[in-house]
Amino acid sequence: MPKRKKLSSFQSIILGFAGVILIGALLLMLPFAAKSGRVTPFNETLFTSTSAVCVTGLVVRDTGSYWSAFGQGVILVLIQIGGLGVITVGAALALVAGRKISLMQRNTMQEAVSAPKIGGIVRLTGFILKGTFAVELLGALLLMPVFCRDFGIKGVWMAVFHSISAFCNAGFDVVGTTAAPFASLTAYRADPLINCTLMLLIIFGGLGFLTWDDFREHKFRFRRYRMQSKVILVTSGILIFVPALYLFFWEYQSLPLGERVLTSLFQAVTPRTAGFNTADLSKLSGVGQLLFLPLMLIGGSPGSTAGGMKTTTAAVLLLNVFAVFRRREDAQCFGRRIDGAAVRQAATILVFYLTLFFGGAVIISLMEGLPINVCLFEAASAVGTVGLSLGLTPSLGFVSHMVLILLMFLGRVGGLTFIYAAISGSRNTLSKLPQEKITVG
Repeated sequence: MPKRKKLSSFQSIILGFAGVILIGALLLMLPFAAKSGRVTPFNETLFTSTSAVCVTGLVVRDTGSYWSAFGQGVILVLIQIGGLGVITVGAALALVAGRKISLMQRNTMQEAVSAPKIGGIVRLTGFILKGTFAVELLGALLLMPVFCRDFGIKGVWMAVFHSISAFCNAGFDVVGTTAAPFASLTAYRADPLINCTLMLLIIFGGLGFLTWDDFREHKFRFRRYRMQSKVILVTSGILIFVPALYLFFWEYQSLPLGERVLTSLFQAVTPRTAGFNTADLSKLSGVGQLLFLPLMLIGGSPGSTAGGMKTTTAAVLLLNVFAVFRRREDAQCFGRRIDGAAVRQAATILVFYLTLFFGGAVIISLMEGLPINVCLFEAASAVGTVGLSLGLTPSLGFVSHMVLILLMFLGRVGGLTFIYAAISGSRNTLSKLPQEKITVG
């Protein structure tokens, strides 16, 4: 009898995400998942489930006006599972049930949260779960006064939904109505409590759980942080404040000062895979829409609730450019040398995401007969698991929706995870071919 081949940790992660997406799609097909009481077509529920599990936020049906309380509840559970990671949630259920975590399971958990070592992974998982629920609860309590003021007792549910959606960088909202679907949070553009709370939730969720661990252990002693945490914090700060300055001075000059500051900051934070918007993005200038593309592709940080190429990928590539300019053999940062393997992996991830981004946009443009610039925006939003839209997604055809589903899925599980899962089992060889120089540049 042939020996059963065990799945690699990367294959387990991919199959875990795919399984949850399928279950979510089937649940959303139930008649009582929609307010109309009708069965929603499978292609639409599959799109919605993929978007929720992959914490993207692109939708073909407005979440607030189309889905019932049950449907919204299913979407919220999918968002929470997708944000924490299927493997992390599975490990948490095993711990609650009192089951022992095997070495193979610990290895899979390590890959799922991008931990540097397998030792202490169960403790780290416990910290992630406690921290997540504490931050989401605090966020809901801060949002509750405004939503309860505007929606009565329903505001409690709305506060919980938006807190989890923001922390998980999902971008789903339940503010839309039949009269004004897909409105997102445009009605709260001038509300400082809503803006500041959601921005902090998005940022905390996108920093990565290892950065949290560094803060828990070292508090504000920045010098003691891991190099990765330092890179994440500095890169995230740059990617928020530089776009915010551009938006403040060139896009939202007509707004009152306070509203202008909030709108600029919020629109700078949300492309980092969050997906909420407090302004109509279709009214941005061509330069403004172009600025959003790299922000959406970069996304959040490793081991976070966010998707995209990751802040560390962009930082490593840029540091390598600086090293080449200065004729140094290795990229350096914060008094440390970056491993050459990390540079090669970052380059591979960049090529992977750019291929998906351009390939997806071209297919959608050809299938729908639409200008390539708007298709590039939707494709970047999907593969970066952002959820921002120029209003194009709901009107796309079946093939284009399938393309976006694939982009969201691959963007969430990650480029290297997909590549390693595909080539799992291939043998490494110690032999090397003769070397010959090639001129580049």
